[in-house]
Amino acid sequence: MNVSVRKVRDVAVVAVDGRLDAVTGPDLDATLRDLVDAGAAKIVLDLGDTFYVSSAGLRVMLVTAKRLTAKAGELRVCSLTEHVQEVFDISGFASLLNVCPTADEALGGF
Repeated sequence: MNVSVRKVRDVAVVAVDGRLDAVTGPDLDATLRDLVDAGAAKIVLDLGDTFYVSSAGLRVMLVTAKRLTAKAGELRVCSLTEHVQEVFDISGFASLLNVCPTADEALGGF
């Protein structure tokens, strides 16, 4: 898994490339935790190049969303692949997190 971070205005856009699972989840969690600890309140998690998400990956997103909510911030997830969208639908995460079709739409809502 590769993680890249870029800033668009006051929003951190975090792109995940590869698998998000129990092995790679801690790396993403550390990146997201560092962003929140550094003051980021708005994060877009771009999963357009993520082809697999396990329950451990979902947990990372939920914990980050809770951290941001506690700081009056928000996590938005975008660009879900068909397989990842299915995981979100089955797990109920599609209704727990703010899911947007594209990064531009996620950014436009802030």
